[in-house]
Amino acid sequence: MKSVCFYFKIHQPFRLKRYRFFDIGNDHYYYDDFANDEIINRLAEQSYIPMANTLLDMINGSNGEFKCAISISGTAIEQLQLYVPEFIDLLKKLADTKCVEFLSGTYSHSLASLEDPEEFLREVKMHDALIRREFGQKPKVFANTELIYDDDISLLIKSMGFNICLTEGAKHILGWKSPNYVYNSCVAPELKLLLTNKKLGNDITRNFNNPDWDEYPLTAEKYIDWIASLPEEEQIVNIYLPMDTFGTFLPASTGIFDFLKALPHFGKERGVEFTTPSLAAKRLKPVDALNIPFPISDMNEEADVAPWTGNDLQREALGKLYAVGERVNLCVDRRLKQDWEYLQSSDHFYYMATGKNSAGAFSPYDSPFSAFTNYMNVLADFIVRVEEQYPEEIGNEELNSLLLTIRNQASEIESLNKEVKQLKQNILTSDDSTNAPVIVEGETMTETPLLIAEKADVEAPKKRGRKPGTAKKVESKAEKKAEPKKTKAKSTKTAKSK
Repeated sequence: MKSVCFYFKIHQPFRLKRYRFFDIGNDHYYYDDFANDEIINRLAEQSYIPMANTLLDMINGSNGEFKCAISISGTAIEQLQLYVPEFIDLLKKLADTKCVEFLSGTYSHSLASLEDPEEFLREVKMHDALIRREFGQKPKVFANTELIYDDDISLLIKSMGFNICLTEGAKHILGWKSPNYVYNSCVAPELKLLLTNKKLGNDITRNFNNPDWDEYPLTAEKYIDWIASLPEEEQIVNIYLPMDTFGTFLPASTGIFDFLKALPHFGKERGVEFTTPSLAAKRLKPVDALNIPFPISDMNEEADVAPWTGNDLQREALGKLYAVGERVNLCVDRRLKQDWEYLQSSDHFYYMATGKNSAGAFSPYDSPFSAFTNYMNVLADFIVRVEEQYPEEIGNEELNSLLLTIRNQASEIESLNKEVKQLKQNILTSDDSTNAPVIVEGETMTETPLLIAEKADVEAPKKRGRKPGTAKKVESKAEKKAEPKKTKAKSTKTAKSK
């Protein structure tokens, strides 16, 4: 039986406001809240919510036979929680069906895998913790930002415990080979590679609503027929699609949601099953190892990383950003760390792309240079804030040593405070014990020593003519016996003198 897995990608960055040179040092808030609110709400209304409901209908209508995967960034989850919490509830319902698998990835959809391995590992860990917390799943399949992958990255992925990775079925890597098999990494043999079928993905995203296309119109029956007619030995078809394609770039009026809803029906007729990536990889064995020495992605025809690192503007911005990464990770300033996450989103660097890689209509800026200028102004203020906490003249190793000393001192202070608290408690316990009943010659006194002292202090003025409050001790039994003798002797002496 032929297997097909649909992947739906959701990502939104925190867009930057227009930030001028004169704002540096004066304004530490960098984001265009109005644009973020407007865009995420529009996408949710037109695409995300209708798409989630469509997937639920496909799962319920097929009695759970339809399965798929979702890749969502941490910054997208944050914005959805803030502006469209009802969509998060829909994602939770999809997770509860057990038919939707959430993938691992970078928290801010960053390029850390190309620039800073340690930051890359931290981002993935942070992302997966959010997925577990929100949707109750521990991600088993890794999908990097824009499916960026190479042999070095595969070692990092394997070091985090992943055995499955999704990446692009790039033609210059595969050559005559088909993307419809499971492969493995040549440097990390235990890491299975699932490759996307670019053609079948483009047939939906680019050609579904293209009347000039030879196969127009595309129907669910025709699409399933293409998959079913693939060579029998080809194991798995992976189709990776941005979720906002459905309802936004392909409006509901095109019939795109009806197309999706019909897929499970025709799949069942033609013996095509829908699966999740982890189920497919568990069942299928790799047919060959792939050697990928240079980074690939799913972004352009060349399937490289030029859309984010292809010109001097992008490389300058990336270099400046990740140069302060170690110091940022040493700090405990929550706001600074949050800005660090948001500034890493790959979108900021894509807006700086030039030539054939240009973002074009996707960019909110007039030109790549405007995008670069605005980002560098923001970054300049961010770096000033970092250096205020951790001066540049102090080396990272020395700074780390100083911070370790400070943390150790804080731990020691905390330990001493606990000891002081315990000693105070012991003193209070000791004071309480003085109020316990005392036993004199086998008899228990009903009054405690402190109460006796207070009583003696009150009665003393009557016997000795003293002021109240001067009695401090409790008289011993011997003193009480001696007191009558002293009084008698004094009376006899007085009589003689008279």
